[in-house]
Amino acid sequence: MSKRDYYEVLGVDRGASEADIKKAYRRVAMKNHPDRNPDNSEAEEKFKEANEAFEVLSDKEKRGRYDQFGHAGVEGQTSAGAADFSDIFGDIFGDIFGGGRGGRGSRSHVRQGADLRYNLELNLEGAVGGTTVKIRIPTTVSCKHCDGSGTAPGTEPVNCSTCGGHGQVRMQQGFFSVQQTCPRCQGAGKQITDPCHICHGRGSTDETKTLSVKVPAGVDDGDRIRLSGEGQAGVHGGPPGDLYVEMRIKPHEIFEREGRNLHCEIPINFADAALGGELEVPTLDGKVKLKIPKETQTGKLFRLRGKGVTSIRGGGAGDLLCRVVVETPVNLTSRQREILGEFQSIQKEEGRHQSPKESSWFEGVKKFVDGLTG
Repeated sequence: MSKRDYYEVLGVDRGASEADIKKAYRRVAMKNHPDRNPDNSEAEEKFKEANEAFEVLSDKEKRGRYDQFGHAGVEGQTSAGAADFSDIFGDIFGDIFGGGRGGRGSRSHVRQGADLRYNLELNLEGAVGGTTVKIRIPTTVSCKHCDGSGTAPGTEPVNCSTCGGHGQVRMQQGFFSVQQTCPRCQGAGKQITDPCHICHGRGSTDETKTLSVKVPAGVDDGDRIRLSGEGQAGVHGGPPGDLYVEMRIKPHEIFEREGRNLHCEIPINFADAALGGELEVPTLDGKVKLKIPKETQTGKLFRLRGKGVTSIRGGGAGDLLCRVVVETPVNLTSRQREILGEFQSIQKEEGRHQSPKESSWFEGVKKFVDGLTG
């Protein structure tokens, strides 16, 4: 009797992806598994047939030969139902029952330590120019007394009494008999009977360590620096994790950063705004001269090129954008009030529109009111 096409067995087309093939096998295998269909020879045969099809189509090399030559291309290279398919079946259903493949003792109790994160607060000057900061972090380190093994010196772990050192136990759940991670040893296959008296079997101890963090120039809020091997200690002698130092830039009294540019506000008195002048403006490199032209209005933006930030990502230095804010004087002396009063009278007498925004605003108000009354 000739064999059925493997794609037909699983109910997929020839262009099916690995995920589609796995999903199809899951469906067919669950429907025809012998534990679900006792004393049903037809279901058992379909289950074996599905196993054979999955064994070929889930292997890229075998699938290629099958697509080219058919059953003749994989003749003698499949288990054909005579062998135990529990490994393949366990791989498919392991995610349901918490077991899965892995074989005997394949789950090692040696694991890498967890990564850590540290939020580092920097002022703007340190972020722009670069700096070196010392930080203290609580962490776990490999126990020096037992070299991270968790066992007392001179002793070794013994095989787990539950799984016999396999790291897996066979569990019966409903219709299925599957392998599951051993609940006692968590898949390690070993137990510590004589734990280290320093770390009490953990393989690690708690410490606080000081690290020197070199912050490159141009970092911004949210940027991270990775310190390899400075995270939590590994489990039972495994490698340590990494430490990620994340930048938090504190607000500055004068400047606000936006990418590569800096922004600031410059208050000037109305006389300098009207007549023009020269001001000293602070930058992160020191003070520079800024020329204020006559009749400058509040909100005027001046750009100082190259006085911004050189980003860590490159691209040259940004600019410093200075926004002028014209201040109204307070606490006037009698003489100052006298002069301003005289200026006010002259301005009214001459009838000249020397305040452009004020004039345009009143013109707009007049048109609006006329429109309502007309």
